[in-house]
Amino acid sequence: MQYYINLNGQTIGPMNEHQVMAYSVNQNTPISKEGGDWQPLYTYPELMQLLQQKSNFSGGASEVNNKKVLCGILAILVGTLGVQYFVLGKTAGGIITILLSIVSCGLWGVVTLIQGILMLCMSDEEFERKYINSTSTLPLF
Repeated sequence: MQYYINLNGQTIGPMNEHQVMAYSVNQNTPISKEGGDWQPLYTYPELMQLLQQKSNFSGGASEVNNKKVLCGILAILVGTLGVQYFVLGKTAGGIITILLSIVSCGLWGVVTLIQGILMLCMSDEEFERKYINSTSTLPLF
Protein backbone atom coordinates (compact mmCIF):
# COMPACT_ATOMS: atom_id res chain seq x y z
CA MET A 1 0.00 0.00 0.00
CA GLN A 2 1.13 3.53 -0.74
CA TYR A 3 0.14 6.35 1.60
CA TYR A 4 0.34 10.12 1.39
CA ILE A 5 0.28 12.38 4.45
CA ASN A 6 -0.57 16.05 4.77
CA LEU A 7 1.65 17.88 7.30
CA ASN A 8 1.65 21.67 7.62
CA GLY A 9 -0.18 21.99 4.30
CA GLN A 10 2.39 19.89 2.43
CA THR A 11 1.67 16.54 0.82
CA ILE A 12 4.36 13.95 1.51
CA GLY A 13 4.51 10.58 -0.20
CA PRO A 14 4.12 8.02 -1.56
CA MET A 15 5.37 5.86 1.31
CA ASN A 16 4.64 2.63 3.13
CA GLU A 17 3.13 2.26 6.63
CA HIS A 18 6.47 2.32 8.45
CA GLN A 19 7.64 5.43 6.59
CA VAL A 20 4.43 7.20 7.65
CA MET A 21 5.33 6.50 11.29
CA ALA A 22 8.71 8.21 10.82
CA TYR A 23 6.84 11.53 10.70
CA SER A 24 5.16 13.30 13.62
CA VAL A 25 1.68 12.01 12.88
CA ASN A 26 -1.26 11.62 15.22
CA GLN A 27 -4.67 10.01 14.91
CA ASN A 28 -6.10 13.10 13.17
CA THR A 29 -3.36 13.53 10.54
CA PRO A 30 -4.92 13.55 7.04
CA ILE A 31 -3.92 10.40 5.11
CA SER A 32 -4.60 9.43 1.51
CA LYS A 33 -4.35 5.74 0.63
CA GLU A 34 -3.33 4.98 -2.96
CA GLY A 35 -4.15 8.60 -3.92
CA GLY A 36 -7.77 8.34 -2.78
CA ASP A 37 -9.77 10.66 -0.53
CA TRP A 38 -8.12 12.27 2.50
CA GLN A 39 -9.22 10.73 5.79
CA PRO A 40 -7.91 10.94 9.36
CA LEU A 41 -5.26 8.36 10.25
CA TYR A 42 -7.59 6.68 12.77
CA THR A 43 -9.73 5.38 9.88
CA TYR A 44 -6.87 3.08 8.83
CA PRO A 45 -6.58 0.22 11.38
CA GLU A 46 -3.12 -0.83 10.18
CA LEU A 47 -1.76 2.70 10.73
CA MET A 48 -3.47 3.07 14.11
CA GLN A 49 -1.86 -0.14 15.30
CA LEU A 50 1.58 1.15 14.29
CA LEU A 51 0.86 4.54 15.87
CA GLN A 52 -0.10 2.89 19.16
CA GLN A 53 3.08 0.79 19.09
CA LYS A 54 5.11 3.93 18.41
CA SER A 55 3.43 5.75 21.31
CA ASN A 56 4.08 2.86 23.68
CA PHE A 57 7.70 2.65 22.59
CA SER A 58 8.55 6.37 22.58
CA GLY A 59 6.48 7.51 25.52
CA GLY A 60 4.13 9.55 23.32
CA ALA A 61 3.34 13.07 24.50
CA SER A 62 5.78 12.97 27.40
CA GLU A 63 8.63 13.07 24.87
CA VAL A 64 7.28 16.33 23.42
CA ASN A 65 6.79 17.72 26.93
CA ASN A 66 10.37 16.83 27.90
CA LYS A 67 11.74 18.46 24.75
CA LYS A 68 9.57 21.53 25.37
CA VAL A 69 10.84 21.97 28.93
CA LEU A 70 14.46 21.37 27.90
CA CYS A 71 14.29 23.84 25.00
CA GLY A 72 12.49 26.45 27.11
CA ILE A 73 15.11 26.31 29.87
CA LEU A 74 17.97 26.36 27.36
CA ALA A 75 16.44 29.35 25.57
CA ILE A 76 16.22 31.24 28.86
CA LEU A 77 19.71 30.37 30.11
CA VAL A 78 21.87 30.16 26.97
CA GLY A 79 19.49 31.22 24.19
CA THR A 80 22.06 33.48 22.54
CA LEU A 81 24.07 30.34 21.67
CA GLY A 82 21.06 28.87 19.81
CA VAL A 83 21.26 25.62 21.79
CA GLN A 84 17.46 25.24 21.77
CA TYR A 85 17.52 25.02 17.95
CA PHE A 86 20.31 22.46 17.93
CA VAL A 87 18.26 20.29 20.32
CA LEU A 88 15.30 20.55 17.93
CA GLY A 89 17.50 19.52 15.00
CA LYS A 90 17.30 22.95 13.36
CA THR A 91 21.03 23.54 12.91
CA ALA A 92 20.59 26.49 10.55
CA GLY A 93 18.36 28.20 13.16
CA GLY A 94 21.07 27.71 15.80
CA ILE A 95 23.72 29.24 13.56
CA ILE A 96 21.47 32.17 12.66
CA THR A 97 20.80 32.76 16.37
CA ILE A 98 24.53 32.83 17.12
CA LEU A 99 25.10 35.32 14.28
CA LEU A 100 22.21 37.53 15.42
CA SER A 101 23.61 37.51 18.96
CA ILE A 102 27.03 38.59 17.72
CA VAL A 103 25.68 41.29 15.39
CA SER A 104 23.35 42.70 18.07
CA CYS A 105 26.09 42.58 20.75
CA GLY A 106 24.02 40.16 22.82
CA LEU A 107 20.71 42.03 22.64
CA TRP A 108 19.25 39.05 20.79
CA GLY A 109 19.32 37.39 24.21
CA VAL A 110 16.19 39.36 25.16
CA VAL A 111 14.33 37.73 22.26
CA THR A 112 15.52 34.25 23.24
CA LEU A 113 14.59 34.91 26.89
CA ILE A 114 11.03 35.76 25.82
CA GLN A 115 11.01 32.74 23.50
CA GLY A 116 12.02 30.45 26.37
CA ILE A 117 9.27 31.77 28.63
CA LEU A 118 6.70 31.32 25.86
CA MET A 119 7.93 27.78 25.17
CA LEU A 120 7.37 26.83 28.80
CA CYS A 121 3.88 28.37 28.79
CA MET A 122 2.52 26.83 25.57
CA SER A 123 0.76 23.49 25.26
CA ASP A 124 2.60 20.40 24.02
CA GLU A 125 0.53 20.40 20.82
CA GLU A 126 1.32 24.03 20.08
CA PHE A 127 5.04 23.46 20.78
CA GLU A 128 5.07 20.44 18.47
CA ARG A 129 3.32 22.41 15.72
CA LYS A 130 5.49 25.54 16.02
CA TYR A 131 8.90 24.05 16.67
CA ILE A 132 9.03 20.33 15.82
CA ASN A 133 6.73 19.98 12.79
CA SER A 134 7.44 23.45 11.42
CA THR A 135 9.41 23.70 8.20
CA SER A 136 10.67 27.12 9.30
CA THR A 137 14.43 27.45 9.71
CA LEU A 138 14.16 29.86 12.65
CA PRO A 139 10.78 29.49 14.36
CA LEU A 140 10.42 32.22 16.99
CA PHE A 141 7.11 32.90 18.67
